Amino acid sequence: MPNITPHPDEHTKLRTTKLAVVGAGAVGSTLAYAALMRGAARTVALMDINAAKVEAEVLDLSHGVQFVPEAQVIGSDDVSVCADADVVVVTAGAKQKPGQTRTELAGATIDLMKKILPGLVAAAPNAVYIMVTNPVDVVTYASLKISGLPPSQMFGSGTVLDTSRLRFLIAQHCGVAVRNVHAYIAGEHGDTEIPLWDSATIGGVPLLEWNRQSEHHGPLNDGDRARIADEVVNSAYKIIEGKGATNYAVGLAGTRIIEAILTNEHSVLPVSSLLTDYYGISDVCLSVPSIVGRRGVYEQLQVPLSDAEYDGLKASADHLRAVAREFGF
Repeated sequence: MPNITPHPDEHTKLRTTKLAVVGAGAVGSTLAYAALMRGAARTVALMDINAAKVEAEVLDLSHGVQFVPEAQVIGSDDVSVCADADVVVVTAGAKQKPGQTRTELAGATIDLMKKILPGLVAAAPNAVYIMVTNPVDVVTYASLKISGLPPSQMFGSGTVLDTSRLRFLIAQHCGVAVRNVHAYIAGEHGDTEIPLWDSATIGGVPLLEWNRQSEHHGPLNDGDRARIADEVVNSAYKIIEGKGATNYAVGLAGTRIIEAILTNEHSVLPVSSLLTDYYGISDVCLSVPSIVGRRGVYEQLQVPLSDAEYDGLKASADHLRAVAREFGF
C-alpha cells in the first residue's frame, strides 16, 4: 500500500473549528444562525449573562442543525463556554435606540468591555477577536487597551456592512450584479464614513468612467453619488426606527469575516483596525481595505485616495480620536 502523506493544507481544512459569540441578542443570535447556515465553524458557542435567553437560543438553533452543514451549538452564561475558541465575536453591548447615534452608546459599552474582556482573553487567549458592538471603532480601540492583545488579533467589523450597502446601491443604480461591483466605505462605521469613489470599479471599469447607455441604468453623476452615500450612512437609522435593530445583514457581514479567518482566505475586507502611519494617520481604529486571514489582520492596503477622500478619512480619524479621548483612551 502506498504511503499517502496529506497536503499541509488538509490539516487546516479538517481541524475542528470553534466560533464563540458573546451576546445572544438580535445581532449575536442572528450571526450564530448565519454562521451555521454557511457552515463557518463546527462548533458555535453562545455566551450571554441572561442564562434563560442563551439556553433558549441554543435549543432553537440546535433543533435545526439537521438542515445545515455538520455542527454543534453550545451555550452558557459562563465564560468557560468560549474556551479555546478560534474566533470570538463580541456583539454584547447597549442597544441602540431610535434617534440615538452610535457615539452616544460608547460609555456604557466600554464599561461592559472592562468587565467581560479579561475573562474572555483568559479563556481564549489565541482566538482572533472581532468586535461588532457599536460604536465599533471606539469600542475596538478601547478594547485593545483593555485586553492588551495585538492589533492584528483584535479588530472591529468596521465598514464591511456599509461596503455591502454601498455595493448594493451601486449595482441597483447601474443594473449589474452586486458581485461585479468593487467599492469600499472607509473611515468610521458611522456618520463620518466616506465612500472611496476614485478606486471603485464595475467589472474592471473605473466607476467614475462608467457610462452605460441604458434607458434605466445610466452613469453615476455627482448627485447620484451623494444620494447613495447619504443612504449608506442613514440606512441603519431607518431600519432601527422601523424594527428596533439591524441584525440580518450585520450577521452575514460578521460571518463573512469569520470565514475569511477560519479558511485563511487573505481576503480584502474593510475592517476597523489600529492604524499606524496610514497616510500619516495613527493611533485610531478605523476601516480601510485590509488583508484578513487566519491570524487576523495581516496588512492595511494603501488604496489610492483623492484629496477629498484623504481629507474625509483624516476628519473621520480626528473625530474618532476625540471620542476615544472623551472616555479616557
